[in-house]
Amino acid sequence: MTLGRMSRPPVQTVAGALLLLAGLAFLVGCQGVSAGPSTRVVVVGQLTLSPASKAFGSVPLGTQQSQTVTLTNSGSSVSVSQVSVSGTGFQLSGITTPLTLNASQSTTFTVAFAPQTTGSASGTVTITSNASDPTLTIALSGTGTATAGQLSVSPTTLALGNVVVDTSGTASGSLTASGASVTVTAATTNDSVFSVGGLSLPVTIPAGQSVPFTVTFSPLTTGAASATLSFSSNAQPSTTTEALTGTGTPAPTHTVNLSWDASTSPNISGYNIYRAAYSGSCGSYSKINTVLNTSTLYTDSTVADGTSYCYAATAVNSSDEESGYSNIVSKVQIPAS
Repeated sequence: MTLGRMSRPPVQTVAGALLLLAGLAFLVGCQGVSAGPSTRVVVVGQLTLSPASKAFGSVPLGTQQSQTVTLTNSGSSVSVSQVSVSGTGFQLSGITTPLTLNASQSTTFTVAFAPQTTGSASGTVTITSNASDPTLTIALSGTGTATAGQLSVSPTTLALGNVVVDTSGTASGSLTASGASVTVTAATTNDSVFSVGGLSLPVTIPAGQSVPFTVTFSPLTTGAASATLSFSSNAQPSTTTEALTGTGTPAPTHTVNLSWDASTSPNISGYNIYRAAYSGSCGSYSKINTVLNTSTLYTDSTVADGTSYCYAATAVNSSDEESGYSNIVSKVQIPAS
């Protein structure tokens, strides 16, 4: 008997079947529902600072300048464990740790600069937390400057009264420095009929001391006049002002002629003449001669019509020593017209 030849199953067919089964198994696995644990997404808190840096500018020694900083959380709850400041002269206040900031919550705190020395200074505020950026910083800067003094003027309004047109009248004031020495560099008025004198500029006034000055009023027309006297200095503020007032009056139609006996004291250089308004009694005397009068005669041509006056004279020797008033002439009446 002849045996027939047996054929072997093709290997390709078996392999193809195995691949198909594997593919079905893969599809079934993909379409099935997983019974394993689900994945949780955690949103980490995020802190921001506003502003991101602080510049204090120039701050005088002995003073302090403060600014506010805002800390905001834009994520989940954040725990702030520490807030600190470094740098000479910088200070921190208004915040206590540990501190919890919930989502969208903000808090503010204060950073101050009180310079200890002149010159530039820098520092840093550092915030430590469990936020996405665990360390936040703010750059700080400032400049310490020499303590600025203050300059005051007295009186605040200087009244020069009635002055005859085309003549001049003067009044005195004073400047006082406080806190620190002040250097005055300029003194100007905004009306040329008022001028300032008696100061040699620039002049440095030590703290607690004063210097005098004079203002001259030289009206060109009749009527009231006013102006502002401005002093420029290195004080704080840098400009100090004084109000000036005066009235130009018509030339008088009357004069008062004065004469007196010469002083018998030795070394007499001349005489000063004083005048006061009279209203029931003699008022406060003011010197009316602008230079020392070397004779025993004087004509007062600055009297106002309808006014009464008192007059006195003093003697001045070569050592610039001045005597007391002479006999006083009272109630010298000037006619009204």
